[in-house]
Amino acid sequence: MLSREFLTERGYCCGHGCLMCPYEPKHIKDNTILKVINCFKEDNPLIQKTLRRVTVEEGETIATKLFQILNERGDGIGLAANQVGIDASVAVVNVKEPIVLINPKIVRREEETRYYEGCLSYPKKGCHTKRYKIVEVEVDNYASNLTFGAGDTEANLLESVCVQHEIDHLNGMRILDRVVDTTYRAEIKPGRNEPCHCGSGKKFKKCCINK
Repeated sequence: MLSREFLTERGYCCGHGCLMCPYEPKHIKDNTILKVINCFKEDNPLIQKTLRRVTVEEGETIATKLFQILNERGDGIGLAANQVGIDASVAVVNVKEPIVLINPKIVRREEETRYYEGCLSYPKKGCHTKRYKIVEVEVDNYASNLTFGAGDTEANLLESVCVQHEIDHLNGMRILDRVVDTTYRAEIKPGRNEPCHCGSGKKFKKCCINK
């Protein structure tokens, strides 16, 4: 049997009905139905707020819910807690494999790049942003830091950008706050088959040739 001291130190009610639970309400399973809040149609007071740090145990419980939402939707590769109305520094990413980020912090960035990204909170409103190809992240649920983006593949870059996107959410930043101007102002345009000036990685003829 868990002691009241242990339950108090944990800092939250798990909803499993512990007899000595000091929190209200008690003995109620958390069956709350969560969904991604469309910020174009609904107010989300957490979307531009720095989220609170949580314990690893609480973070893992929240991460399970986030993965469930992603799986049910089937149209996203990452999700942060505040996108579904939870004030907790927790995000999940599923590009190459499922990854949970609890209280993450980027401690190293390498090789600036631009990337066109979208967001489940702002559907159909993609934009170019400034990101980094490689980032090193410190998290509470791993003993050592995690490095993303190493390796010259599109999947590695996508995973790195997704991690940066979700950590931004946890710090109250949106892709709309990171929009970069891709308007071309140089006197000489690149050749049709040369890399596009916007940094997308595509050939100029398949990207910004008509902009």
